[in-house]
Amino acid sequence: MIDLRLLRDDPELIRASQRLRGESTELVDVLLRADEERRAATQRFETVRAEQRSIGKEVARASGDERAALLARTKNLAGEVKAAEAAASEAEQALKRAHLAVSNVVEGAPPGGEDDFVVLREVGDIPQIAEPRDHLEIGEALRAIDTERGAKVSGSRFYFLTGVGALLQLGMLQLAIQQAVEHGFIPSITPTLVRPESMEGTGYLGAHASEVYRLEADDLYLVGTSEVALAAYHSNEILDLDGPRRYAGWSSCYRREAGSHGKDVRGILRVHQFDKVEMFSFCRPEDAAEEHQRLLAMEEEMLAKVEIPYRVIDVAAGDLGSSAVRKFDCEAWVPSQQRYREVTSTSNTTTFQARRLNVRYRDANGKPQIAATLNGTLATTRWLIPILENHQQPDGSVRVPKALQPFLGGRDVLEPA
Repeated sequence: MIDLRLLRDDPELIRASQRLRGESTELVDVLLRADEERRAATQRFETVRAEQRSIGKEVARASGDERAALLARTKNLAGEVKAAEAAASEAEQALKRAHLAVSNVVEGAPPGGEDDFVVLREVGDIPQIAEPRDHLEIGEALRAIDTERGAKVSGSRFYFLTGVGALLQLGMLQLAIQQAVEHGFIPSITPTLVRPESMEGTGYLGAHASEVYRLEADDLYLVGTSEVALAAYHSNEILDLDGPRRYAGWSSCYRREAGSHGKDVRGILRVHQFDKVEMFSFCRPEDAAEEHQRLLAMEEEMLAKVEIPYRVIDVAAGDLGSSAVRKFDCEAWVPSQQRYREVTSTSNTTTFQARRLNVRYRDANGKPQIAATLNGTLATTRWLIPILENHQQPDGSVRVPKALQPFLGGRDVLEPA
């Protein structure tokens, strides 16, 4: 949630952010009214409640007609207090609904929509492959990917990783955890089922709610990223943040891929279940921009280790999630498609998530303040696509990047089965 003090002081800043995102500015006006109505309703309740308490003390000292009059007023006040309390509660809920509807305030992102990103840099040499095979053809030849049996067992967009496919993924994720630990991140294996308040707190029950799997019988959600569990890990806590607190979460992730029917259906690019190592940082708001660059550098370090060419893009405001003020994506080169495809993203969400989850720290004066949160992908199943395709050889084999060789028994080449 955005800071209501910022809303009151500079509502036009919030409106400008909404316009950059391509979202309604009317939501800002609704929030302003809800804020005013909540404050008025709360003040009304506090006023009549204070009068009720004051008269209660006077009754104890009064007698005769005065006492009778005070008792009559007390009886009337009881109804007023009850009504004022109900109105204040209703106004509080209306404010919460309006507050949740307004996205975070964009900071520095390029204007425009999905296609208006800015390329910051391209790294690595694009391999010259005469007739590149796609990752599924390669994976089937290696007996590493089995989508046919995945569909038989679970339906479309499911798959098995077998043999060297399983080893490649496990090796890649272990490599990511090793790197994270070397850089001071706390490794964590996180829950993949979370309560609604955890999902709502991270902003995933808004515009993207249709992407989330829900277990109705238990009122739990399957996460699409360990970001959700890591963000909620310190909910309702006050942290010691002399420096950023960093976690690397390993989890399976689930996405319904609603609205993507017929899009990227071949292979494992867009699937319902995958594994991922996600970085997550809690820090002071003034340190968030620097921490964002640190997470991006971590992602680029991992991409260099698996030896795939990529580019870094600054995502446009209209393509940001509701929580993010700025997002950088790393897109790997995919030879079979002759284009770059997203493999990592890192977002600065400032105080948006922490305000919802009540994650705070103490400032220099010992006063609790809202923390900032950031997230970034360090490795995920999708990375197998550029790894297999960029390292394919004319004879059908696949070269193993040096950093991954220890996880595949020292093999430097994978031969077709």
